This record gives sequence, structure tokens and C-alpha cells, in this order.
Amino acid sequence: MIQPRNEITNTSAAHHGAPDYTELEILGISPDEVLDFSVNSNPFGPSPKVWKALKDVPFERYPDRDSIALRRLLSHRFNMHPNRILVGNGTSELIQMVCFAYLERGDKVMALAHTFGEYQRAASLMGARFVEFQTSAEDGFQVAPSALENALAEKNPRIFFLCNPNNPTGTMLPVDVITALVKAFPQTLFAIDEAYMSFAERDESVLSCRAENLLVLRSVTKDYALAGLRLGYAVGDTRVIEAIQRVRSAWNVNAMAQAAGLAAIGDEAYLQETMSQLHAAKLDFRRKLASLGAELVPSTVHYFLMKVGNAAACRSDLLRERIQVRDCFSFDLPAHVRIATKRPAENEKMIEVLQDVRQRRGELMF
Repeated sequence: MIQPRNEITNTSAAHHGAPDYTELEILGISPDEVLDFSVNSNPFGPSPKVWKALKDVPFERYPDRDSIALRRLLSHRFNMHPNRILVGNGTSELIQMVCFAYLERGDKVMALAHTFGEYQRAASLMGARFVEFQTSAEDGFQVAPSALENALAEKNPRIFFLCNPNNPTGTMLPVDVITALVKAFPQTLFAIDEAYMSFAERDESVLSCRAENLLVLRSVTKDYALAGLRLGYAVGDTRVIEAIQRVRSAWNVNAMAQAAGLAAIGDEAYLQETMSQLHAAKLDFRRKLASLGAELVPSTVHYFLMKVGNAAACRSDLLRERIQVRDCFSFDLPAHVRIATKRPAENEKMIEVLQDVRQRRGELMF
């Protein structure tokens, strides 16, 4: 029998949040019953303008293979040429395309130790060696710039992936630190994943930095609540974008996603309004969790880590109560769960369930 490449059989799947429908079926739970705190999307849903835009999508026609209208809108938003922008089927596809375009077997790829699993998966599929930069819970998972600079000098990676703000820790590196590293290591492609930048307490985007070895990845599925449609984009030097363009599949972004993206990105007022509400909800939610004795890791965004001792048991207990949290075992954090702030009434429900589960357990969950 013809065998696939070794990298295909030896690379494990990346784990993600959101409900496992097979698991729910075994438990006899309908997905509609679950309050999902395991995904980091905007809990207020998409702009009303998105629903109107979807009604006019011509399903019988092929979508624009180059997403021209969406790239033009983004180019006006960021004051740059459309040739510096590439649209993809979510940031996961963009990560895969970056690795496909730039990695050869044996190349090194670096990322933080506790971060989005698709960086390692995409690199491993190309036969690259994945190197982790270690951070610790004792230091709040903060990244020491000098230590990171030393690691980059020692490992000399072909690509450095940085999720900023990081998933799941919610930590951020300042723009000036990233810019300095980009200039110091011109032989490394810095792929800065800003999927959660809209949720940050302050805008620390590197989009304004123009460097040949800098690529910024942005999600439209998280802040604009379009997870079911899959949409993201990359911004970088025209030569980097052209290289990634060469490995892109034709019609990789469907017509509904393009229409929804145009409507959502065009409604900046709705985004700012919901982000303001979400920030207030996060502060209230964290305060109430802390009043229960929960040990919460500081975070710049609406999601955060909570230390629970046994994350798998905590997730299982809560799921039986129709509450879903993210078990962080796959992030190599088996004592933590990740919780994303939802709407105020839903956050209150989480508090009630946590109190109830703790009482019935007869022991502290945290």
C-alpha cells in the first residue's frame, strides 16, 4: 500500500475549544443546551448588517477568487496597497500557507511554549523542527524580551510565530519590543498572529510597522463573530504576500464569508460598542470569580486562565451542568482551564454553576 509522508503520520492533530458533538451525544446533551465559555469569540454575535448582506449572496456564482472588494476595504482601513493583503479561510489556513511557502524539511520554527497548537502542527507537517520559548505560571507567563532575543540568536529560526495577545495566557509583547526583534533578525520571518487584538485593553498592533520580514495575521471570525464562516487575512511585504499567494487554493474564501466580512468590517461602530460592553463584563466576571477564591492569571483580553488543580475533571464536571470550558492540557497546562467572558447573564450562570459544583463535590475546585 502507498504510504503518505512520514510527517503526515507522525504529526498529531491540534486540539481546540468548542463543543465536541460526539462527546455531547454520548452524554445525552444537545449542543443548544451548552453555554460555551471555551471559545474566544465575540459573545454578542455579528453585526446586524451581516445578516442583511448574506441575503443577497448569489450562490450560483463562483466567488471572487482574489477577494478584491475585501482587500480593497482593508487597504483603505490600513492605508496600504491591496497587494500587501491576502485573505484566507481563517488564520489557521493562513498559518498553513505560510509554512507551505517558506519551510523545508529541517528548518527551525519557534513559538511560545503555551500557545496556539496550529503553529507546531503546520510546521511539523512540513518536516520542520519546532522549538518552544519557555514561559512560566510563576511569572504570569510574561515574556522577557532579553531572554527571547537570546533564544532567537541561538536557535536562528526560519519562522517565529507569536500570538499577540497570546492564546491561552492573554499576555502581550509591546510593539517596540516586536519591532526591535524584527529589525535585529532579518533572516527570520516574524508571523505575528493578532487574532485577538480587538479584544485587548489597548491597541498594540504592529500593522504600522513596514518590514520585509514581518507578516501580520488577523482573524475576522473572533472579534466579528463569524466563526461558522471562517475568514482571516494576512498583511505583509508584497514579496511575502506573493509567495504565500502561490500556494493558495483557488476560491479558498467562499462568497458568504466575503460578503459577511465586508459588512462586518464596515460596521466599526458595532465592533467598538460590543468590545466596550465585553470589557466591562470581563471586569465584573473576574471580580466575582475572585470572590469565590478562584486563582486567575492576569490577562489583557476577555479570556483568561483559571487554576483548578485538575483541569480535565473540572471541565467534565462543568460540562455535565451544560457549561463548557477549555481544558488546557493540550497547552501543557493540566492544572488550568481557559474561560472566555460571555454576556453578563451567562457569566452569572457560570458563577452559580461553579458554586453548586463545589458544594456537591464536597471539596474545593480551586
